[in-house]
Amino acid sequence: MKAMVASLLAFSPAALGAATVCDVRGARRRARGPGARSPLVKPENHMTKPRSTRWVFVLVLLTLAAGPRRGTAFQAPQAAGGGGSAPLTAEQDHQRVMDLLHIASLRPGANQREPQGPNGVNWDESKANPYPNLPDPLTLNSGKKVKTAKQWWQKRRPEVVEFFDREIYGRVPKNPPKVKWEVTATTNGTNGDVPVVTKQLVGHVDNSAYPQLSVNIQVTLTTPANATGAVPVMLLIGGGAPPAGRAGASPAGAGGPGRGEPAGPSAQQLILAKGWGYASFAATSFQADNGAGLQQGIIGLVNKGQPRKLDDWGTLRAWAWGASRALDYFETDKSVDARHVGVEGHSRWGKTAVVAMAYDARFAVAYNSSSGEAGTKIHRRNWGELVENIADTKEYYWMAGNFLKYAGPLHWNDMPVDAHELIALCAPRPVFSGAGTLAGGDGWADATGMFQAAVGAGPVYKLLGAKDLGTGELPPVGTALVDGDVAFREHPGGHTDLPNWPTFLAFADRYMKAPRQASSHR
Repeated sequence: MKAMVASLLAFSPAALGAATVCDVRGARRRARGPGARSPLVKPENHMTKPRSTRWVFVLVLLTLAAGPRRGTAFQAPQAAGGGGSAPLTAEQDHQRVMDLLHIASLRPGANQREPQGPNGVNWDESKANPYPNLPDPLTLNSGKKVKTAKQWWQKRRPEVVEFFDREIYGRVPKNPPKVKWEVTATTNGTNGDVPVVTKQLVGHVDNSAYPQLSVNIQVTLTTPANATGAVPVMLLIGGGAPPAGRAGASPAGAGGPGRGEPAGPSAQQLILAKGWGYASFAATSFQADNGAGLQQGIIGLVNKGQPRKLDDWGTLRAWAWGASRALDYFETDKSVDARHVGVEGHSRWGKTAVVAMAYDARFAVAYNSSSGEAGTKIHRRNWGELVENIADTKEYYWMAGNFLKYAGPLHWNDMPVDAHELIALCAPRPVFSGAGTLAGGDGWADATGMFQAAVGAGPVYKLLGAKDLGTGELPPVGTALVDGDVAFREHPGGHTDLPNWPTFLAFADRYMKAPRQASSHR
């Protein structure tokens, strides 16, 4: 240490002074964040104060030599051999994102286990709408009103997409790798009393740019064996309802029969009964459902094993991208009517389904079940799961890194978009939203917040010649609003998509029968 101090004292005072001024300027820039303009700094004449400058600099070096302090910026560990960043834990990556955003801490999320505590979850509707005024989907960033469909497609819709890309779900890379599909097995069987043909599909993602990672998308496609031609297909994100599930059933303890009780046919059997097929989409086969997997899977592949940038895609957007790649395959399969492919998901897969619908106009209809926060629940609502819960280490990876800002220095009302505009991106195509009740065990998903988003998307649907929800008043539990192109039903059960399947299929039937024209909005 004495040798270090002696060598420091031997430096030119002018050099030391210049270094000190640069360090101060740099620190101020970093504190203000990128894009901030630096105030003019009048440097001292360090040549007149060599002794004081030397000792200040020595003290700084001694402090640094003592080791890192708590709260210092996260430094990504390096992989052996210098081949890029070593794998980060979710906690390490979360801290890295916070450091990039210059955020010291985040607000805690709602706590279900201690509802009476300081961060207890809110179940009081009178306290649920602190920000009742939502962003207007038909007002341009310039403040001008959108009055024609042309203005929506050419001006406003791109603005809304940009906000979702940058602040909410993240951007898909400009040139994502191609996917080559392979049918690995074809089997004949039955589901209920319907003969079916099932194909096991694997989408091999081109990894020539980064051979260290191998990424494959797994899909199972089932169609009626006796079909005389191509059939509509429902793409079930995450696989859809479990085989033991029965449409119309409620989970055990939710005031109805349990999942294992034969209260009715399964969702897959209801789909087959309409003469349609279904596909089970294994989202986690190509991108893990955790923060530690962000340097693996499709996200890791395109980033060549490096951590994400702040506006890079999160897993919801990546899973939705994969759903579109499955649709690419369906367009080549003669057993599938690719103009009539719907997408469905429940909970996190419900979020994925509506994101896929919003970003790919080839999907004909969407059923998003209990998608809640980060799906089609209004972000500005104080009910159930909040923005802060999503921004925590357990779920932040679903979103773009920039999303964390709204759980720290910014708040929900600072978001440039909200969930009603996600549904609006689907317009004029039909979207069905559904969830269970608080009493049934699905309060976390916030059925009322999902209803409000469906209402808020209405002006865009009407502008494009489609029909809105038809009311702004929440209907009684069990009442289906399905007369428009935006639909909603709050079923009396819990956190399950099963009770709403019959209602959704009746709603979707009128769209899956009619011929569809190809759309350039993809």
